[in-house]
Amino acid sequence: MGAFRHTDYVELTMHFRCNLKCEHCMIEGTMDWLQPESMDRFSELLQENARSRIWKGVILTGSEVTLRQDLPELARQARDSGFEHVRIQTHGMRLADPRYCEELVAAGIDEYFVSVTASDAETHDAITEVPGSFEKTLRGLENLESHDVRTLTNTVITKRSYQHLTGIVERLSHLQRLVQMDFWNFWPMRETDEKDLIVSHLDVVPHLKQAIAVARKLGRAVEVKNFPECLLGNYRDALDNNQPQLEIDPRFWNEFNRNGFQQCAHRDYCSSTQCLGLNTAYINKFGWQADALVPYSIPPASTK
Repeated sequence: MGAFRHTDYVELTMHFRCNLKCEHCMIEGTMDWLQPESMDRFSELLQENARSRIWKGVILTGSEVTLRQDLPELARQARDSGFEHVRIQTHGMRLADPRYCEELVAAGIDEYFVSVTASDAETHDAITEVPGSFEKTLRGLENLESHDVRTLTNTVITKRSYQHLTGIVERLSHLQRLVQMDFWNFWPMRETDEKDLIVSHLDVVPHLKQAIAVARKLGRAVEVKNFPECLLGNYRDALDNNQPQLEIDPRFWNEFNRNGFQQCAHRDYCSSTQCLGLNTAYINKFGWQADALVPYSIPPASTK
């Protein structure tokens, strides 16, 4: 289970540019034409929350939001309008500069959701296609340790990264500010796996279970996204496909919906409410795997 309630947050895409080239990037083909939220929309949302207090926190995201030079000012405005928390979603490289960390913390950013793709520099840098990115991300997380903030990490599970899951947990075990680790199973926003990044759930599951166990032993909360609930066994409570309300260019959803989630041979009689089933690209690559997936039965109605 996660450390945060998704309904407490609203997420705004304030930037569509990045200085990494992650091979698993969901919006790789759309960054050139997706439009960030306007300052007018940003102000409207702040005013709305100042009146209604619908949300406790705001998440500023995009491709790499730290490339936006006015990020500290956006954070200050959010705090001034009554948001209790401001979170950024980032690859963390700019946080390697202690002065930049101090500037963001002083502006009111108290939560940092940082992408970590692998447990070693060689693999991480190969995935991001930028040499030195692992070292900077790790140093950024370590710089945050001296501030009164909370950090989260996210790892996208692909053919290149799935064997690193437990190693990532262990590599980051020294971080005291790290309260939650997310593992998001990769899916392409299309019907086929053109980059050959999807890995069979059956291969992933032992590594994922071990990573969850080790993270929880360290006192971390864990969230898993887009993975069959029935394969997680005793760790099924880690699956949480809920998300904060997302403010994004509506054209994004036309691409997103190509993934074809909610497909499963057992969908009609499985009682799971969290599982997204399989997506089209996965089925095209590995089939339905109906023998491995086990539907949850609906508990019998009470006779009392």
